[in-house]
Amino acid sequence: MLGLNYPCVMGVLNVTPDSFSDGGRFLSTEQALQQARKMIAYGAAIIDIGGESTRPGAAVVDEQLELDRVVPVIEAISAEFEIPISIDSSKPGVMRAAVAAGAVLINDVRALQAEGALATAVELQTPVCLMHMQGDPRSMQLEPHYVDVVVEVTQFLAARVAECVAAGLKQEMLLVDPGFGFGKTTAQNVELLANLRQLRRIGCPVLIGISRKSTLGAIAGRDVDDRLAASIAAAVVAVLQGADIIRAHDVKETVDAIRVARSLGEAGREK
Repeated sequence: MLGLNYPCVMGVLNVTPDSFSDGGRFLSTEQALQQARKMIAYGAAIIDIGGESTRPGAAVVDEQLELDRVVPVIEAISAEFEIPISIDSSKPGVMRAAVAAGAVLINDVRALQAEGALATAVELQTPVCLMHMQGDPRSMQLEPHYVDVVVEVTQFLAARVAECVAAGLKQEMLLVDPGFGFGKTTAQNVELLANLRQLRRIGCPVLIGISRKSTLGAIAGRDVDDRLAASIAAAVVAVLQGADIIRAHDVKETVDAIRVARSLGEAGREK
């Protein structure tokens, strides 16, 4: 539906002051456009634009402020490039405005569970990425608990896909994301990554966003600005485990790593 060749890289472009990694760096439309240009030159297949941080403890942003942040950036990028643009939002009003401005994918951390979100996606007939999150950004990391994180995340996403299809979205318009770091401990994130192929049974492309996440910091013992190597390692593992889209801050390095992982995967299938 998006016309992408999998696996590929989704470049992260947060136009927020408080995102955990790149907050405050691309607040103006020109700064954001310059960053988009770099990511596209480095090989990003899609640009994901967010106007509200979803890091642990993040504050809620009102709809108008989110619109003011993302719409001019979407318009600027779509005017210059034909690359697919994703809107990272859970608000129906932002979804509508973003799609009108040129976005072709809704990336929703709440999996279209907010009031009016599913109806809006059906109305727009726009592809959607459904993500798993236990709790909400303000409380999700307090005490995440699962009996079996792989089974529960897979069941949740499969149920959301079924509900979306029943509401009027075609299954080929849907992607799924296990939500690394969204209501999960380091051990639970590792278990998900090691068993990512379970999500492929749902029948939708799998997107993962693990770039610079705190799990990698805990494993490698690195601060957020020093997690490139860990992020690349996780991206390669994810592709070898069946991930289709890697959402990343460091596009150039991740694109190179994915090319190597894809070559290995293709060689393995040929035998």
